[in-house]
Amino acid sequence: MLRLITPPRPHLYTIAAGAFAATGFQPLSLWPLTLAALAYLIHRLYVVKSWQQALLSGWLFGLGLFTAGNGWIATAFTYQAEMPQWLGMIAVVLIALYLAIFPAFATLCGWWLSRTRSKALLPAFAACWIISEWLRATLFTGFAWNPLSMMMLGGFDRPGLALLAQWTGTYALSGLVILLGGWWLFAVRSWNKGQKLGAVAYAIGPAVLMVLPLGSAMIGVERAEGTLPLTLVQPDVRQDVLNDPANYENQFRVTAALSLPRQRGTRRLVLWPESGVPDFLREGYRQYWYDETTYAANPTLARERIGRVIGPGSLLLTGTTDIAMKAGTATGAYNVVTALDSDGVIRGSYAKAHLVPFGEYLPKREWLEPVGLARFVAGNLDFFAGPGPRTLDFGQHGKAGVQICYEIIFSGEVVDRANRPDYLFNPSNDGWFGDWGPPQHLAHARMRAIEEGLPVLRSTTTGISAVIDANGVVRAFLPLRKAGRIDVLVPPPHAPTLFAQIGNAMVLVWSVVLLVIALVASTARKR
Repeated sequence: MLRLITPPRPHLYTIAAGAFAATGFQPLSLWPLTLAALAYLIHRLYVVKSWQQALLSGWLFGLGLFTAGNGWIATAFTYQAEMPQWLGMIAVVLIALYLAIFPAFATLCGWWLSRTRSKALLPAFAACWIISEWLRATLFTGFAWNPLSMMMLGGFDRPGLALLAQWTGTYALSGLVILLGGWWLFAVRSWNKGQKLGAVAYAIGPAVLMVLPLGSAMIGVERAEGTLPLTLVQPDVRQDVLNDPANYENQFRVTAALSLPRQRGTRRLVLWPESGVPDFLREGYRQYWYDETTYAANPTLARERIGRVIGPGSLLLTGTTDIAMKAGTATGAYNVVTALDSDGVIRGSYAKAHLVPFGEYLPKREWLEPVGLARFVAGNLDFFAGPGPRTLDFGQHGKAGVQICYEIIFSGEVVDRANRPDYLFNPSNDGWFGDWGPPQHLAHARMRAIEEGLPVLRSTTTGISAVIDANGVVRAFLPLRKAGRIDVLVPPPHAPTLFAQIGNAMVLVWSVVLLVIALVASTARKR
């Protein structure tokens, strides 16, 4: 008979449970292991006797979860900080030591709110987990990577249970994952009590919900077609040569060859990735900046040749870099997407707002630089943040929202709600993410599409590039480390979803709902 026994080394088991929970994320998608791991964590909350033990249980679980789930960061360090991968893993653990504070907050608060009534624990813990994920995505610039709800995404051809995010948002949907894990714990408990029928019901409930292609079988996902032709390019420029000036011209030629129009003169949107153009495209910089990067050392000629590549009727959105100048001196840079027409005229731009600390800038430089700390990437110019989400109106080429690289992971922060776009463009350089980072990054883009009811168009240097419709379905994609192009119609947007109208206020709404359920459960009389 199955029995729940507190293990002799519960701390090690809790860390291991956190690591198993991470297998529910892409590319493994082993969601049953995630639910089983959460069931163990919830069991720990039922058996601990003090707030200190509740706090430690959440922190140890988080240590395992974020060490395993963010292991791809070790690969990033081999490119960014030029350290061996084993040393990068030390950095992953150090980051996990901090991120684990947020699950610890959830377990502490959930245990404290239900300490006198065990019936209240599960909904109280789910409510606190929702709040903890929102805090993790918000405090100290935020790190929103891999909320639990990511395991709810189905295969590329269906959104799965993640389709509920249009009503809940990503963080609130993670609360449902907690509840499903609790159901499996109740299944074990019912079995141990001899309640076989109840055990089976608790066990198969989450399985049915996760396996059922909810989007197509229950809600009716429609595959609508758009009208704007799109050419999305993945040049497969590897990270070890991406920033080598000797490779800039070859990089451009590869990208250009993949972008030529199949029929000249037709309306077309062309998308290149982050770092898609090494040239500086704006005038006004010191000449030596152009001499190292720009075609013919002239930004006008650089823009004009790009215009000839895409051809009449086309509009290009591409990642590039702008320099911030003051009194003729470079003071910083902007990671931007620039829009160019076939005449080489700049039609608009977007500057990345959510920058990567220590990657794109050194926080508190005046404090950290004197003690020897610097950015993990080459160069001594910090990137400056742009103003935040905005919509660029390109007339017949649609209204574009832009989120550069990891900006797309921040739920509720990707759209200008006062001026809703027709689609989101997410250029990225995923070449330093290894094999596990790109599938997880793509999952975030799919979740943003579902939340906002907008198609997301991803062009990356090395993959995974994809066209994602407003239901989170991947219409077309290019796999890792393969050069190619996608020619499709841009999928149409949906009407604004509930989440698109309310945003992360849904975090508070669903947390309050669960807390009310916990309150009702705590006051219910025992039968």
